[in-house]
Amino acid sequence: MADQPDKNDAAEQPVEKKSLLSGKSIMIGFVSVVVLVETALFFFLVPSAEEVSALAEARLIQSVQEGQKEIEEATSEENSVEEFQLGMFGETFSPLDTENRYRVELRLFGLVRKKDQERMRLEFDSKEGRVRHAVRMKIRMSDLAELDENQLGLLQRRILTTCNHLLEDDLLLSVGFHEYQLRKE
Repeated sequence: MADQPDKNDAAEQPVEKKSLLSGKSIMIGFVSVVVLVETALFFFLVPSAEEVSALAEARLIQSVQEGQKEIEEATSEENSVEEFQLGMFGETFSPLDTENRYRVELRLFGLVRKKDQERMRLEFDSKEGRVRHAVRMKIRMSDLAELDENQLGLLQRRILTTCNHLLEDDLLLSVGFHEYQLRKE
């Protein structure tokens, strides 16, 4: 009876060895297939170093260009020029060379950057009397030839210089006339 269990054990051993070897070979085959698939995916789907650097460079250039466009838009909006009303002026005067009396009527405006508009409004409100007086004096001190409509450039420059001198900063870029009329009385 002792022989019988040995026979059963001997008969079961080759079957177990065979199943263990086939299980191991299936596992090795599966791992090998997974490694081969991952390697193939790496070579075909992962971009090369040149492609990665080209993509990064393209993204960098695009972001820099977008930033420049935003800066240019903000800067151009801030630096856009708007009109600022300096007021109506009507002066009667007699030029030094003649005894005739003349009347000058004008409506004056100044050009100011959009970013300086509020500062200009505050400055002008606080110094409006001085600015108006200085403009009136420039008109009265002008020669008749300077007040001719073809020669208003000199008067404009004088008024601009005087106004910017009275204001803290040179906020006015230039001055102009909405209406201008010179009449002999």
